[in-house]
Amino acid sequence: MEMSRKFIILEPGQCPYEYDDGNVLVFGFTPSSWIQLPKSYTHFGVVTSGEIKLSYEYRERHLVAGDFFSVVGPAVINSSGLGLINSARSYRGMNVFGGPLEEKGRLRYINGCTATLLIPPVRSGDPCLNHLHLPKGIKQTPHTHPSVRTGIVFRGGGECLVPKEDKVVPLVEGCVFVIEPETVHSFNTATDSMNVIAFHPDSDVGMTDEDGSYAISVVDSGGRRFHP
Repeated sequence: MEMSRKFIILEPGQCPYEYDDGNVLVFGFTPSSWIQLPKSYTHFGVVTSGEIKLSYEYRERHLVAGDFFSVVGPAVINSSGLGLINSARSYRGMNVFGGPLEEKGRLRYINGCTATLLIPPVRSGDPCLNHLHLPKGIKQTPHTHPSVRTGIVFRGGGECLVPKEDKVVPLVEGCVFVIEPETVHSFNTATDSMNVIAFHPDSDVGMTDEDGSYAISVVDSGGRRFHP
């Protein structure tokens, strides 16, 4: 494991937990590994190569490279592949499964990048899982996030610049990283594009109770429709 004050690179496939800040667990899985995912967490994951069997609530799912998921613990992974899990403490999300990952994101992001919200928050502020696509020749504007960011390079490669530490971190396929809160950083690419799967422990998008109420409409005696 390589560590700086604010940016951490984890060796792919280390078990058990590679990173634990009290609210977020980050750990990987490798071929022939068996992992018990603890209760009281919702686990957000992606399979980067090979395949896994995920068991939860008397159900089983067979997931292959490019598949992503969230599952409420406890759960068990029997792995014959590689991938990453990010676990949100004291959060009850939804059991969601998707894939394969697309070549690019669906929405515009900064500096010519694109992004897709893979696992959305149940309500505004909840954790989520994102796909970030950086085309070739990207130089991101340095920026920060108010909370920790964790992720894995799914395809391609590039680098991350951490100006305050005078640090340039190479990023290759399978590389796992943790960016601690308020760390100035930027992702760059050169001759290759890069696809990153990133976990956010909070979000600034999503539904609220008010949104749910607005979805209900009532027709009065005069035939007029309104929202209570």
